[in-house]
Amino acid sequence: MNVQFYSLGAAEEVTGSKHVFEIDGQSYLIDCGAFQGSRAEADRKNRDFGIATDRIENVILTHGHLDHCGLLPLLVKQGYKGNIYATPATRDIASLIMMDSANIQARDAKYLQSQAQKKGEKFNWTPLYTENDAIQAVGQTIGVSYNRPMYVGDGVSMEFYDAGHILGSAIASIKIKKGGEELNILATGDLGRKGKPIIRNPAIPETPADYIILESTYGDRRHDSTDDAIKKLAAIATRTVEKKGKILIPSFAIERTQELVYYFHLLVDDGVIPEVPIFVDSPMATNATTIFQVHPECYSEEIKQAFIKHHKNPFGFNSLHFTTSVDESKALNDHKGPLIIISADGMCEAGRIQHHLIHNIQDPNTTIMTVGYMAENTLGRRIRNREGEVKIHGEWFKLKAQVEEINAFSAHADYFEMLEWLKAVDTSRLKGIFLVHGEKKSQAFLKKYLEENGFPNVEIVKYGKTYELN
Repeated sequence: MNVQFYSLGAAEEVTGSKHVFEIDGQSYLIDCGAFQGSRAEADRKNRDFGIATDRIENVILTHGHLDHCGLLPLLVKQGYKGNIYATPATRDIASLIMMDSANIQARDAKYLQSQAQKKGEKFNWTPLYTENDAIQAVGQTIGVSYNRPMYVGDGVSMEFYDAGHILGSAIASIKIKKGGEELNILATGDLGRKGKPIIRNPAIPETPADYIILESTYGDRRHDSTDDAIKKLAAIATRTVEKKGKILIPSFAIERTQELVYYFHLLVDDGVIPEVPIFVDSPMATNATTIFQVHPECYSEEIKQAFIKHHKNPFGFNSLHFTTSVDESKALNDHKGPLIIISADGMCEAGRIQHHLIHNIQDPNTTIMTVGYMAENTLGRRIRNREGEVKIHGEWFKLKAQVEEINAFSAHADYFEMLEWLKAVDTSRLKGIFLVHGEKKSQAFLKKYLEENGFPNVEIVKYGKTYELN
């Protein structure tokens, strides 16, 4: 049996997860994500797919974030006809994400073409894919529930375990049995954390792993405690009310927005903060919240009790408003504070959050609160780093707003939590750990930390390099 592994994305960087296992010449793709960051660089990387579609036997999708599913429509556009395996919740979320991406690309093409015409310049950029391609990708996606083993190829079976990252996220346990030999691989996708309020804790797969493909987004950082984060959230909200200012929260539409809504709900219910208008200004987040409501199989026990037994809606309350139209979104810029706006994109690279930043970033009474990972070269990272000026839609704006960062809401395990999970997994047969989906500094720290704590064979995956799995 000849098994090889290599990465075509998220190798010494965070976005664009795309990993390949070749088993006796048959290729299996784990995730098919879009690169994010500098527009020109991301576009170049996304168009250079790296593998011919006719070589791919099947695709396994760990979860529905853009950097894990965002190039699936391009894959089918280029001729891929096979299956895409995902949990039912991931199928629904990926559908939402891919359709939104196609729509944004179409709008971008129209806008950039009009700008080029005004300048008398040639314009030949085309979207990576269309909504029809996204629909085709969803049509090829097979829903597989947690803990339901399924054969995905000759002598190759796959089983999903809850990754505890976002709704429907999965750790893929891949078992290869051929010619009397057996090899077990765990691909974590993005590994979540214990104690998140909506979804369950990361599961511990039962099968001993020979190799683990481990994400490393927060490989050199510890998260704040949830209790401290909620206190900080309450303090920022209270200060904003006193100043009659605004809080802008760039937030991923999936999981993070629903989690923030849940915490604000608790703070208002407990009388910790006064009722203040909260607007979720993201059509995707509104649609995602609906998806959350139809997938109770992913809920933590806490949410099950609130949502099912007591018939309470943990994703909404009186002071919460969901905007739907562009006009409603624009009207928020004329809305006097105090006011909280939760809006996508989570890294500030696209979406309505950019327009809210344009109108409020130079106001000292505004607080911009970052609650998730900001990749290198993104607008969100520049704001988080408190750069004096930032460029939005081609114009420079002085950063006069206050910037606050809360790490506890991250959906990624930190280095301590990753070690805790690894120690709970059966590693009696473990031959090696491959680190993916992390920046170089983060991965170097995590490699050393794991080696110091009993895991000696840790490899930082290089882009395109082939690794033999024995």
